[in-house]
Amino acid sequence: MRVALVSMYTTHHEETGATRRLRRTAELLAERDHEVTVLCAKWWDGEVVEFKQDGVTYHRVTDSPAVGGFASRVPFALREVSPDVIQVASYPPSHVTAVKTAARFLRTPVVADWWTRDERGGSRAYRRAAKAPNAVLVPSEMVRTQVRELGAAVDSTHLVPEPISMDLVRSADAEERADVVYARDLDEHANVESFLLALAELRDKDWSAVVIGDGPERSTAEQTARDLRIDDRVEFLGELSANEAVPIMKGAHVFAQTATVEPFATNLLWALACGCVSIVEYQARSSAHELVEGRERGSLVTSPQELADEIVAARRFDHETVDDDFAAYDFRRVIEQYESVYETERDDYGFF
Repeated sequence: MRVALVSMYTTHHEETGATRRLRRTAELLAERDHEVTVLCAKWWDGEVVEFKQDGVTYHRVTDSPAVGGFASRVPFALREVSPDVIQVASYPPSHVTAVKTAARFLRTPVVADWWTRDERGGSRAYRRAAKAPNAVLVPSEMVRTQVRELGAAVDSTHLVPEPISMDLVRSADAEERADVVYARDLDEHANVESFLLALAELRDKDWSAVVIGDGPERSTAEQTARDLRIDDRVEFLGELSANEAVPIMKGAHVFAQTATVEPFATNLLWALACGCVSIVEYQARSSAHELVEGRERGSLVTSPQELADEIVAARRFDHETVDDDFAAYDFRRVIEQYESVYETERDDYGFF
């Protein structure tokens, strides 16, 4: 199948949840022998129109990110690529409607991949974008609700979560680095302070903790650990690959999730698959609670004190290193969900 993924931004322009999801989807589709082209602003050197990396063809629409210029030129790029199905990122929202207009002439279905509502997009543009595609893919029920509130039809939204590698989870050795783990990009939404405050409540207990992740708030978090006088028991490891993080999670007993914004809590999912007892601090703009609700080895809290209490209570559970309940989130299973949506939309267009 020829699949065109339309996104002005890629991970080469900016590292966000949306661009990482785009790259992962493109590479997984390419591994399954689909012909995948990402239509984007140019990020490579030289004058070539296309650049191939990891089995994915990146096709230049504009020389640099420019919302208006990209929207006006993407129809011509789509006609040149001639895809069987088009998937478009939800930001900028004007690109969704531009792609839909072009797709009518190409007689090609449009699927929007909706990570979250970027604050840089306008409300009216997002409402038009939610109604335009043939289908909308969302990473969580929280995001599905947001899209439906913007006007997307109930039947057109499909939950497609972020994937993990269960092969890696099963094969990795456990590394006994810490009892408690926090893992996330350390940006303004990380809320590491809540995690550290909970640990400070447990000064008289025997524990060790690690923080996995990097970002602009790392130095502030490290200072908070010093101020709370727990810096000798909390190790900041920086950004780690999944190959590096999974052994640490398998060796740990508890994973804490406190971020205030999370369209999908991928690191929490890895930890759950690694058998961690996982504690989520409920946040209105985070979907993390969806992964632990109703699970014996998961709990919800609303404050650092409650988080501290649950860390202590987690000792009642045996240590585990693999939870096969999360096999449904394996890379292979998730990419099949994308393929299923593509095929259904093509079928509606009369291709099968």
